[in-house]
Amino acid sequence: MIYVMSDLHGYCLDRIKSTLERIGFSDSDYCYVLGDVIDRGFEGVKILRWLMTQPNITLLLGNHEAMMLSCSFLFDEITDESARNLSATQIQTLSLWTRNGGKTTIDGMQAVPAGARKYIIEFLRKSHLYETVSIGDRDFLLTHSGIDNFEPDKKLCDYNVNDFLWARPTLDTRYYDSIITVFGHTPTLLFGYEYDGKPVITDTWIDIDAGAAAGRRPIILRLDDMKYFTMDPF
Repeated sequence: MIYVMSDLHGYCLDRIKSTLERIGFSDSDYCYVLGDVIDRGFEGVKILRWLMTQPNITLLLGNHEAMMLSCSFLFDEITDESARNLSATQIQTLSLWTRNGGKTTIDGMQAVPAGARKYIIEFLRKSHLYETVSIGDRDFLLTHSGIDNFEPDKKLCDYNVNDFLWARPTLDTRYYDSIITVFGHTPTLLFGYEYDGKPVITDTWIDIDAGAAAGRRPIILRLDDMKYFTMDPF
């Protein structure tokens, strides 16, 4: 079985684990996490460290992980002098991240040893922007936000990084006719109250961001039968 979840935003790791156990996720199954496991909530770094140990779970890069990578200079040895000497670009980049909930992740990273911080950053740098999977006669493209500047004949390798991280599709957006694009990033409630706590499923794409960034419970979608599961509450 193939599962996907997205936009955990520091959700309680114990609740993530208990949900996977409840739905029968096993060593013979596979799960893709479509980015944004960090920021806003308090356990994003714990989730990252756990994902690094899971052979059958793959993290794809989200815009929040990308912001973290752009601020990787924070996790070197910082002294008062080096902090005073941050460049204007570094200050601007850090400001963008903290405005988007990065403070909890910064605090979480400061609580782990320097060596562990290094491996977390390396792990994120190796994370992909998208993956393709096939289940029976159905093909899926998995990515964080959908695809900005979409053109049906354009090769995936010809898009830039931000096209996979910051897209905001509408209900009228159409992607590939022969492959279902699965993503998060845009809370499903923004498409209408009828989607609160549920995935949005169209004939060319599926959005699975149930709004954990705003305090809602994430969902897990099983691609084999399109059944979704709500994460265990705190």
